[in-house]
Amino acid sequence: MYQQLLAQPQSAETQTRLSQCEAEIAWLVYTIGAILGSHLTPSSTPETQQLIDGELSGRVFQLAILTDQNPLAAGRMAQRTNQQLELAMLYFFGQFRKVYIGDQATSSSKVYQYLAERLRLADHLAVLTLLMQKITGHLNYRHECAELTTKALALFSELAAGYSSGKLLLKLDIVHLILRSHTSTEFPFLDLPANGRHRTAFQGMLARLLFSESEQPAQFAQFMDPVREALDKLCEAAKQGPIFVSDASRSLLIGTLRDLRGICSSCNNRRTYSLFFEFLYPAYTPLLREVAAQWYHTPAVTTPLLKLIAEVVYNKAQRLTFDSSSPNGILLFREVSSLIYVFGTRILTHDVPAGGNIYEHKYKGIGISLLALHRALSGNYVNFGVFALYGDKALDDVLSIAIQLCLSMQLSEMMAFPKLAKTYFTLIEILMRNHTSTMVKLETLVLAHITNTLQEGLKSHEVSISSQCAAAIENLTVYHFTHAPELERTEAGRRLNAHLSTEPALFQGLLSALLQIIVFEECANQWSLSRPLLPLILINQDFFNQWQEQLIAQQAGTPERQAKLVSAFQKLMAEVQCNLESKNRDKITTNLTLFRHEVKALF
Repeated sequence: MYQQLLAQPQSAETQTRLSQCEAEIAWLVYTIGAILGSHLTPSSTPETQQLIDGELSGRVFQLAILTDQNPLAAGRMAQRTNQQLELAMLYFFGQFRKVYIGDQATSSSKVYQYLAERLRLADHLAVLTLLMQKITGHLNYRHECAELTTKALALFSELAAGYSSGKLLLKLDIVHLILRSHTSTEFPFLDLPANGRHRTAFQGMLARLLFSESEQPAQFAQFMDPVREALDKLCEAAKQGPIFVSDASRSLLIGTLRDLRGICSSCNNRRTYSLFFEFLYPAYTPLLREVAAQWYHTPAVTTPLLKLIAEVVYNKAQRLTFDSSSPNGILLFREVSSLIYVFGTRILTHDVPAGGNIYEHKYKGIGISLLALHRALSGNYVNFGVFALYGDKALDDVLSIAIQLCLSMQLSEMMAFPKLAKTYFTLIEILMRNHTSTMVKLETLVLAHITNTLQEGLKSHEVSISSQCAAAIENLTVYHFTHAPELERTEAGRRLNAHLSTEPALFQGLLSALLQIIVFEECANQWSLSRPLLPLILINQDFFNQWQEQLIAQQAGTPERQAKLVSAFQKLMAEVQCNLESKNRDKITTNLTLFRHEVKALF
């Protein structure tokens, strides 16, 4: 009926009937997709059901061919019912892929026998060719419909992610054509600002396909040719000043940064990451630094830039593993720290436009730059002692600007943005763990501010934030307790002693907050909170005894409860020695479980 309507003269009545027909067919296609999706595997489906699946699938594939080849059907792409029909077919393709394309599917299935007889779709490759033609058709000609673009890319991602389906895709000429030409000229959807995330995902999918076939430099270089051409244009523009900050350069810059991030995200091993790193460094890292300097006030540019940097320094799956004689780890950190420093010094003096969103214009960029720094510091591919040994200020400069960025944010505002708060506390934890001597050299007011933020973070209902704060406090207090005998013999020790002289309650507030949580609140991360408890008690024994006595005194009206509370505190410290050996720390962790059980019954 649909084919007959397309063959009739296109009057207003015919258009109305076509819309109604498309809506009804879309419902049927969704139903067929649901039927196929209910089967676990082809082997679990009886042959009779496979024959039925083949006949139903054949009708949908026939419809897909018709909508692509018939000019009138293709001309209805702006109609909502036509879009709904295309969305239904994409849903069906996804369900068909799960059952009849992949590791457990075989071309000997009765489904393929039917498709071969009726539509000459004899095997996986024939069906995949049809699917890829449909996907590329949507990305090329229907890019104005955001929902279709999203669903088409999701189907492409599922096909590329599967081991068997990914290998089959690489046998298709259309896929190799995409790998050679994947710019906005071939895929206009890439230029739409709303498709920024889709652009990153699209380039990541293509890179994943490329790496699954070959990790050879020649193939990678050919794949990167469009990106290289764009970067070369931007380098030329950067030399000319005003052109670099034009709207044309901005659009090209944003797209290229997203492309690079998508490709880097698919570098999941040492070999592929090395190919990407050698492409980027040293040819284009100066350009990225110049982008940070010139576009720091434009979130649309700095967000993809900083996310790219955060991805480049991310040592997932130990992909950043360089040879023992290679300086690449140090060189990477120097470049990244320099870019963060350039961005940080400028964003600190940048005022948010009147009526502007402070998160979008300032805090988001700060958060991503702190995330990039955390990943660089925790990646285990840089020996940071090298910088002090050779007088290189890269580490000191980036840590200094990072602290300034942290201080520039109001605590209440930071806690209002969970993603920003998590990034901040994660960075503070790594600084307290691996760079404690640098942290204690800060000004007293700065260190006191940081400890106050940790105290507030302990009270957070986000378990991850509370645990990060507990770990940071643990590292700082353990450092103080361990170095207490030699406080006057080292610069860091003298500074810490000076902090405590100026702010004697520096650790007392942390201990008080921790005890309040342990005694009066439910805590899902009891083990994490127990780790800083012993060092805090050993540093503040008098304050701990005073806090304990005050709580016991408050129960004077009920002697029985008071006696049980005294017993609970005695059990907390039972057999606990004045040291931080592992056995001793494990003991107070065990005691804390019993302590909380008894105290919970009292309060």
